[in-house]
Amino acid sequence: AAIEAVTKRREQVVLTSGTIVTVYLWNDTVASLSLMALGSSAPEIFLSCIDLLRRGMHSSELGSATIVGSAAFNLLVIIAVCIACIPAGEKRHIEC
Repeated sequence: AAIEAVTKRREQVVLTSGTIVTVYLWNDTVASLSLMALGSSAPEIFLSCIDLLRRGMHSSELGSATIVGSAAFNLLVIIAVCIACIPAGEKRHIEC
């Protein structure tokens, strides 16, 4: 239900012709894949938090930079693949 709340958001845009058009703010595929990327990093984040608490708030070899780097890589690669899959010169629009 959370992903549906994000992907259903709309905004009204006024075109140069004066026509008011309602557009979606998020593409369903990009939103779903982004949520998957964040969700796939959740075990690493929880593992790092547990390790941090067990060591009395002292960092370990796992390190928070590793977790943040992994999450950023997952998120950015998925977005890059979504962008790269559209052929050059082609435009995609979401129909309302």
